[in-house]
Amino acid sequence: MTTASRITLLRVLMIPVFMVFMYLSGGQSGLWMIIALAVFIIASLTDYVDGYIARHCNQVSNFGKFLDPLADKILVIAAMTMFCEWGMWPAWALMIVLTREFAVTGLRLVAVGNGTVIAAGWSGKVKTASTMVGLCVQMAFPGVEIIRYLVVGVVVVTTVYSGVEYFAKNWGCLWSKP
Repeated sequence: MTTASRITLLRVLMIPVFMVFMYLSGGQSGLWMIIALAVFIIASLTDYVDGYIARHCNQVSNFGKFLDPLADKILVIAAMTMFCEWGMWPAWALMIVLTREFAVTGLRLVAVGNGTVIAAGWSGKVKTASTMVGLCVQMAFPGVEIIRYLVVGVVVVTTVYSGVEYFAKNWGCLWSKP
């Protein structure tokens, strides 16, 4: 297993730790939320670190290509789900995020079956970064309603935009034959 894959695996293992501290916080400012935020930030930063190491140290692997985006999705959805449980994140916004993730993953699977690899697009990277930063801001200020609205707005807009872009650029992958 490569160093990059180990770092990705560390991110996966940090998700339940993050969830425990989020749960203990009850959605309120305080020590547990600060610890949850710290764990989330560290986990988010490992996304950059593992990618950098994989690319610059020639450690790109199929395992990493599989686990890295999955770890990102699980981390982000874990935070959104906790906020949703506390009424601090609308369920419709969570469904938009989940729908986009399933749809893009399905598109990539069909494309691979047809011999095409769909690389991560710029808008997908912006979506991931803005979502992670937005969730950090929401964790830092959980009681500030305007921040919630802004974070949800940014996440929904970047999610929809990147999903539409993936399909617009790769629509033909659905119809081509291997």
